[in-house]
Order: sequence, then structure tokens, then C-alpha cells
Amino acid sequence: MGRHDHHLHEGESLKDAAREQLIEQGEQWTGMRAAVFDALAAFDRPASAYDVAEAVSAAQRRRVAANSVYRILDLFVASNLAMRVESANAYVANAHPGCLHDCIFLICDGCGQITHIDDDRLTGGVRDAAAGAGFKTSRPIVEVRGKCETCG
Repeated sequence: MGRHDHHLHEGESLKDAAREQLIEQGEQWTGMRAAVFDALAAFDRPASAYDVAEAVSAAQRRRVAANSVYRILDLFVASNLAMRVESANAYVANAHPGCLHDCIFLICDGCGQITHIDDDRLTGGVRDAAAGAGFKTSRPIVEVRGKCETCG
């Protein structure tokens, strides 16, 4: 399968899809997990755990520790509700949490925006190259840095 499109969720639809995905995996959708997901989904750029902790703290009018947020974000990544942008040490909400694919991130060095695309032919090539070197991949993540159309 090459590049393809998904039913992308946003707003309440995204929250509902994330909750359903987490529950399907045998996890609970707690108030804190909902608050972290809402905060993460509200960012228009990759957000660090500290960014998310600040947003949740402001929304709940109480301090929320970043280490608690890290644990929840790790669960979200493992459950495909969020994706980690390794080079930025940041996270983005997955707009299609029910669909598991390798990640290709286009990261703008100008404005910090990211675009997530799926192209199984490209990541299949990465998997094949790794296999040729005797390496078994779990989930390739490709990050391409440059300038977006607006900043370019």
C-alpha cells in the first residue's frame, strides 16, 4: 500500500475516537487522561510534556506534574493516540488513532509545524534496508527537516 488517506478526526470526534481506541486496548479513559489528550490535541504544533502539563494545570487550576503527563503520553504513544516527534522531544495527537502505520514527519525549521504523512512504500523500503542489515524494526519513524510551504 502506498500513500493513502484516512478519515481524520478533529474536535469531539477525535476525542471520541481516542477514547474508543484506548478502551478497546483494555485501558481506562480517566479524567486525567482525557485532560492530557484534550491539551495535546489543542496544540497546533508538537508539544513537550511540559507544554501539556502547563496547559492541563491552567485548565484544572492546579499544578499537574510533568512526570505524570509523561506516563500518560507514553501510554498514548503505545496505544496509537499520539505520536512522538523524536528530534523535537515532543508529541502530537494522532488524528486517525484507529489506523496504525509507520510515521513520516515533515518538520518545518521555520515555524515548527509538522505534517504527518503515511507512505507505506517509503517506510517499507526502510524496513527492507533494516532487514538486509539483520535488524528487525518495530515501527520506523522518518523525520524530514526543512521548510514548509509558508516559510519556504
